[in-house]
Amino acid sequence: MRVGSDRSVNGVSSRGNDLDLRLLGLALWRKKSRVLIPAAVVAGLAIVAVNIVTPRYESEARLLIEGRENVFLRPGNDRNATEDTRAAIDAEAITSQAQVLQSRDIALQVIKELKLGERPEFDPVRGGPSLVGTILSLFGLGKDTMRLTPEERVMTNYFQRLSVIPIEKSRVIQIKFQSSDPELSARAVNAIIDTYFVFQRTSKIEQNRNASVWLEQEIEKLRPKVAEAERNVENFRAKANLFVGTNNAGLTNQQLADVTTQLAAARSQKADLDARARMIRNMLRSGRPIESSDITNSELIRRLVEQRVTLRAQLAEQSSTLMDQHPRIKELRAQISALDAQIRAETVTLVESIENDARIAAARIETTMAAADQLKNQIAGLSTQDVQLRALEREAKAQRDLLESYLGKYREATTRDSLGAAPSDVRVISRAIASNSPAFPKKLSMVALATLATLFIGATFVVTGELLDPSGQRPAPGPRKTPMRVFGLFGRKGRKGAKGAPAGDVADLKVPPTAAAKSAGLSVDTLAAALRRAGDAGRRVAVIGTARNAGTTTAALALARALARQGARVVLVDMAFSTPNLSVASSDPSAPGIADVARGSASFGSIVTRDRFSPVHVIATGHLGGDHAAILASPRLAMTFDALMHSYDHVLLDSGCVADATVGMLTRFAPRAVLVVGEADTADAARERLLGAGFIEVTVIPGRTDTDRPAAA
Repeated sequence: MRVGSDRSVNGVSSRGNDLDLRLLGLALWRKKSRVLIPAAVVAGLAIVAVNIVTPRYESEARLLIEGRENVFLRPGNDRNATEDTRAAIDAEAITSQAQVLQSRDIALQVIKELKLGERPEFDPVRGGPSLVGTILSLFGLGKDTMRLTPEERVMTNYFQRLSVIPIEKSRVIQIKFQSSDPELSARAVNAIIDTYFVFQRTSKIEQNRNASVWLEQEIEKLRPKVAEAERNVENFRAKANLFVGTNNAGLTNQQLADVTTQLAAARSQKADLDARARMIRNMLRSGRPIESSDITNSELIRRLVEQRVTLRAQLAEQSSTLMDQHPRIKELRAQISALDAQIRAETVTLVESIENDARIAAARIETTMAAADQLKNQIAGLSTQDVQLRALEREAKAQRDLLESYLGKYREATTRDSLGAAPSDVRVISRAIASNSPAFPKKLSMVALATLATLFIGATFVVTGELLDPSGQRPAPGPRKTPMRVFGLFGRKGRKGAKGAPAGDVADLKVPPTAAAKSAGLSVDTLAAALRRAGDAGRRVAVIGTARNAGTTTAALALARALARQGARVVLVDMAFSTPNLSVASSDPSAPGIADVARGSASFGSIVTRDRFSPVHVIATGHLGGDHAAILASPRLAMTFDALMHSYDHVLLDSGCVADATVGMLTRFAPRAVLVVGEADTADAARERLLGAGFIEVTVIPGRTDTDRPAAA
């Protein structure tokens, strides 16, 4: 929308279809009475209405949904649970509690307790029939209250005034109730809460009682089953001789365990005896002093050693005064030698005793191994019966565990029932109190809203009338200036644009499409219509000039825009490799082009841009190499044009001039040509050359004689 100083017609600027806000404002000011008077009337009526309407007062209370069960009354398997895991409540549970608060049972109890049916506010029939309600019911727009039962009338008004809202991201429920009596609204909310608690407690007590009855019946059924299962276990155990020892292990298994223990002890004893005997014999053979616990613990050897010590002491004492050949010395030495021999003999006897014990341990090992093998064979023979016994034991244990579980639950249920213990899952965090300010109507906001709405509607009617009323036209506007014109599409020489720049292909690309269409006259539109009627024969067209200064690019762009105006999807490809100009009209002049796709350095989606002034899609030449013929012969280029034919209704090629050596290679992409002829050129020779190059049809249109400038200009 544009605001300007040009003269306009009914608020529409002479520049086109733009609205002139200044003139619309002046029109509103002239007709302000049509807006302000209705607004003032509506404001007065609103003030009267909000003061006549009986006000309603609203009271509010809030409940917190939580698990508040006594830990001593909690089931045994739940007593160690944390508060967070036990009291986890989802959003659906909170919503369900909100629906319970709005149940009919609670409503009936509250209505009965507060005697709402005796108040005209809740039973309109007590105040006489309503004129408005009667008229609406006659036309089928409302219910006839006279045909409803008193309970239905009171219930309808009760629910209209009740609001139960779960607060988001919390476990709090908000309860609101409206009434013309503020004290009644508070009492109603508190009565709803009290009734809700009573209903919840009664429901839990009833659940406990029902659970007790059901558990008692199940327990009576399970008792004989458990006794039968345990009897079957004992009978089978006695029949299969699978008696149980200590630690609930079978007697055979326990005997095998004992024998295995004895076998290990015998092997250990034999190894110990062999080691002790071998060590003492090694000491005897080496002549070393015998130092062993067995020798030390022998009473006889200990006495012999003590006697030898005594004799050696006497020998040492006598040797100090007597010579070696003295009879006393010889006697002492003889006694010592005899003691040594006796000690050695006793040691040999002790070693033989130890070896005998080792042989006895070996015999015990053999006997124990035989007993263990016998027990293993016995256990292997009882494996099938043992499996059956374990199955019976599992069945008996399952029945017994189920019975014990039911008994525990039954005791808990009966305890709760006897104590009347049914703690509520809801806690009141704020009770309702009477309000002094009415909740309805909101006088200031309602009056302001009605006034503003009337002002807006009145202003809309005034503006619409100004725009549509033909009698309010101003004098015809004077001549207007054209911001820019296109020259030379059909042969004007040397003309300059609005800013003095010479007209040419590059300059004309910057002109809006409406101006281009006017300068082109009807020839381009006629040609575009002919291409549309030609069907597939007019989908691929190459625009070629007789010379480089014939205005080929401008003609190609004008033809593409004309096709787009007729509703076609058009893409314009710059194939003038010698003088590429089309990138100037692109919305992205630096984008890659058709040559980049042919070399494989760009994708198909990255080369397509838009014309800045029309829906036409534009593909520039891109980064050209030296060999233009190699680019045109590329298989990727053929695949790209196949993709364009599948995506667009028309593919136009800006193909340079007839003198280009690569013009003949364009027939594989566009079999139809449009020849743009300058004023100084002739079309016959150029047309014959294009037909000879392979184009099946050549259409001639006039061009211009301006000198084309390169895109870099």
